[in-house]
Amino acid sequence: MLRGDARNSGWQGVVLVAATYAYFLIFAQFAFVHRLASLGLVDAYLKAVMAAMAIGGIMVSLIAPRVKMWASPAARLRTGMIGSGAAALATLLPLGLASSLFVSFLIGVGLGLLTVTLATDLRAWTGARNPLFKVGLGTGIGYLICNFPPLFTAAPTIQAVAAAGLCVAGVIATMGRGQPMPAPAMAFPNTEISFVRALACFTALVWLDSAAFFIIQSSPALKAGTWAGSVHLWTNGLLHFSAAVGSARFLRRRGVSFVLIGAFTMLGVACLLLLDPSRIVLASVFYPVGVSLYSVALVAYPSLIAPASSAAERGRKAGWIYAVAGWCGSALGIGMGQNMGHVPPVFVGGAACVIVIPMLVKAVLSRRREALATALVLVAALGADRIVVAGHGANERSQIERGRQVYISEGCISCHSQYVRPNSPDELMWGPVESVEEIQRQNPPLIGNRRQGPDLAEVGSRRSALWLMAHFYNPAEVSSRSIMPSFAFLFRDERGDDLLAYLESLKGGDTAAHLKAEQAWHLPAAAQAVVNAEQGAALFQTYCGTCHNGDGRTRSVWRASFKRLPTNFAGGRLFDLPSSDSGEQRMNRIAQITKFGIAGTDMPGHEYLPDEEIASISLWLSQNIAQPVGNR
Repeated sequence: MLRGDARNSGWQGVVLVAATYAYFLIFAQFAFVHRLASLGLVDAYLKAVMAAMAIGGIMVSLIAPRVKMWASPAARLRTGMIGSGAAALATLLPLGLASSLFVSFLIGVGLGLLTVTLATDLRAWTGARNPLFKVGLGTGIGYLICNFPPLFTAAPTIQAVAAAGLCVAGVIATMGRGQPMPAPAMAFPNTEISFVRALACFTALVWLDSAAFFIIQSSPALKAGTWAGSVHLWTNGLLHFSAAVGSARFLRRRGVSFVLIGAFTMLGVACLLLLDPSRIVLASVFYPVGVSLYSVALVAYPSLIAPASSAAERGRKAGWIYAVAGWCGSALGIGMGQNMGHVPPVFVGGAACVIVIPMLVKAVLSRRREALATALVLVAALGADRIVVAGHGANERSQIERGRQVYISEGCISCHSQYVRPNSPDELMWGPVESVEEIQRQNPPLIGNRRQGPDLAEVGSRRSALWLMAHFYNPAEVSSRSIMPSFAFLFRDERGDDLLAYLESLKGGDTAAHLKAEQAWHLPAAAQAVVNAEQGAALFQTYCGTCHNGDGRTRSVWRASFKRLPTNFAGGRLFDLPSSDSGEQRMNRIAQITKFGIAGTDMPGHEYLPDEEIASISLWLSQNIAQPVGNR
């Protein structure tokens, strides 16, 4: 309650919970990561920066309950809000690695102080009347804010400003009519769940949630079925809101165990559904419901439900829950998503052993029919889902068919078309034109409408399986300007080989006629007029050196897999051209090889390079490397 106002409505608690959740979700988990990517901090740098946030959050979560720096809970909350808001605004600056590490650490510190302090004194902010409902309402509003389409689709800088605005709202909420005073203890059903078991359950749930979130965000096909478009976002927001309010009601009437098992049921089934991208629509319903069910319990358990003799004990329990379940569970889930690309069914089963089995045993021992029925329904649902998956896999598909499904599920169509446009430069660059009838026979057609990457309609005629595999592992290694992310994780199981088989099958036109067109191609006069050998040397190092230099990375990594080891030009090795060729003929032949590659080998073409750059590379090669056979 608030001093001087016994009729405290608890609106401050609603605002504080909503602001804290929305800040964490829309900024710390989402906008900040995208902002780092826009600053060029990816891969190992990104992991280091996010690790700094986790370190700050874990450290303060464990230390804050033991520090008496601020006697007033309101002052502690204001400090956390101001620090978090300042960190959000700091991301608007052109940060480097060191400054990003500091800002990330500050975000973790601010969130650690916020969450633990809020959980410790939440009873005072919500008031004694319907506190669980206010926690559910605040959580639901937080998720609804994050799924508000204009905010969700805004640039990271706009989302950072909005996050700072949420912190301002939180500061205002702590400056209400007086200072919070301890509220009386409240009793709820099924509070006998032990703290250790609650900690394990929350860790498993956050782990599942974070893994599923990362997998969906990293797969364009899955993301398109969950967070793409206003309809999906509004649906997600309303599902989150409804489940959060429902969770508060279940906590009050059925208890913590009931809610945790319900949350696991939803999240576990969602993770299993994500194994098959064709079932993303169902997963998009189960996932937000499961997340909101446990999110309300994550706030309410340490602050309102867990037995505690004092505010200090509540703070310590909240600190351990948010440090272990919140920060460590989240990091482990993201790591699983990055390294495996899916949530293994065996892990879902392990989580069931942590969350469900203890309640099942207790139900059997106490003969509580309702609890036993709940657990049995859960087990039956998971078993049925695995039967469906097994039945789906019983209808064996060819490797090419499986690879086509991988192509669809990984969202390759978002960046690559499969349509060589007739009577256009496409025909020379990408390959023969497919007939309309051939395209219509595809199920579904994958012609696409974007070309952020090359067209792939005839990629099997232009690229070898080795080149494609090297490109999947490290795109920029073999294609210097590529913005494509690594898909190395696909090769941890059969998906990578299946995708290679599918791409190698994409060659259906008149390849012989196209080969003649390549051989008839000559450097345009305009390109020869601006040729520059010095530029050609630099371009060679950028696009060719990875295979044709002795220490080239692709040459070194894939040495044993080449059909024929590429010539080491840097070592003084020469390649043969007819001695009768004139200098112009020699340069033109080199240009054809540079532009179109060599059919039947691992040598790719560089069709996407402008003719001027092809000419410069060819001039440098003809002057410095290639010599007629008779002159050797």
